[in-house]
Amino acid sequence: MLSRVASNLCWLGRYLERAENTARLINVNFNLLLDLPKGIELGWEPLIDIVSERKFFYQHHSAANERSVVSFMVADAEHAGSIVNSLNAARENARTVREIIPREAWEQINEIYLYAKKNKEKALVRRSRYEFLTEIIESIQKITGILAGTMTQDEGYQFLKIGRNLERADMTTRIIDVRSATLLPNTETEQSAFENLQWMSVLKSLTGYQMYRRAMRLRIRRPDVLKFLLLEEKFPRSLLHALHQVEYCLMQLPNYEEPILLIRQLEEALVEANPQVLIQDKLHIFIDEMQLGLINIFNKVDETYF
Repeated sequence: MLSRVASNLCWLGRYLERAENTARLINVNFNLLLDLPKGIELGWEPLIDIVSERKFFYQHHSAANERSVVSFMVADAEHAGSIVNSLNAARENARTVREIIPREAWEQINEIYLYAKKNKEKALVRRSRYEFLTEIIESIQKITGILAGTMTQDEGYQFLKIGRNLERADMTTRIIDVRSATLLPNTETEQSAFENLQWMSVLKSLTGYQMYRRAMRLRIRRPDVLKFLLLEEKFPRSLLHALHQVEYCLMQLPNYEEPILLIRQLEEALVEANPQVLIQDKLHIFIDEMQLGLINIFNKVDETYF
């Protein structure tokens, strides 16, 4: 397989996952704002922090209000991580590897990009926002199912999964880092009436609420949520599960020794840290270390294969 093709497949997986995650973030934040009692301010700025675009955002916008943030996250032509731009990048990567992926997957990718481009204004209107974002999320999940069910699971498929799981791991760490620090900062006590609401939104941002309740069967608490989202090996969006998936995919490829060494070092650091017991400042430092580790893994994959 050409290194260019491998790279395009890996980035295809990343861009699709990025678009889906961004759509879910906006949906969950909007619903959370509706549920908050009067007098508690949250706003939209945390979404900008999650995607690490605060400086860039304020170069183009004076305030992080609902309209400006949603527009930035969905359709801003200058923001590379917007949903429309992510889908466009996914489409371009898919176009260059059309002979590798199933035709149905290419058609679906093309269709959802055209839908997002044509209907992006729907995201700015509260009445139609949920419908628009849900269409994005479900269409990308459909693409993931088509690829899993019909694509030959050879080296190309492994690169696609590597991209998807590295992007998923990155988003999981970003959401935990920002949400745990900024969501309802004035309700810090464990007995807070809003603690369930706070951590429920974190779980829903990663589609983990129902699976958390099934696994834990406990009241939603910060340590339990952190343990579930970082260390639960069987939950597809936990950090540890994503790292295991990347490790498994690399084992199917040649010359995997160096990238896998980095993954195993990061997995060991993750498990030994017991992140669920860390106070906020130490959790932030720990998450930074995890994100740096993910960057190093991707750079090593890039150096080795692309």
